[in-house]
Amino acid sequence: MGGRAPRPLPGLSPDSGIIENIGEPLPFELPYWAGERPADTVPWPGEEEPYALPFHPLDLGEDALRALCGFIQEGRPELDDVDADAIGLYGFHVREPHRPDPAEKEAELRRAVEAIDPPRFYTLGPDGSLIERDGL
Repeated sequence: MGGRAPRPLPGLSPDSGIIENIGEPLPFELPYWAGERPADTVPWPGEEEPYALPFHPLDLGEDALRALCGFIQEGRPELDDVDADAIGLYGFHVREPHRPDPAEKEAELRRAVEAIDPPRFYTLGPDGSLIERDGL
């Protein structure tokens, strides 16, 4: 068969750093690994540990979306980015073939609700028995 598996995106964690990085970086990753897209993070007060990654993983994720799918979810769109909000998506609803028509089910439910007696209200008597009372 031959061939190669495609490069998976690196496994990254802002706390632990690079968890997994297999294969040659894809072209959109190169500026990140070259230090051209450093993480712009400010440590929490009292923390002196440097950020565990050389770049912010969300920035890499947005560039991965742009390179692989042609759009981004956050950040500044470029002129040739697709407007993801303008893409119409089709949906479908799966029904069992012998299931009753939804209108029939709704009518059946209405009939059942109409057949229910009005609510009755009770209070506890001094001996612990239930005493029916009128209304709320």
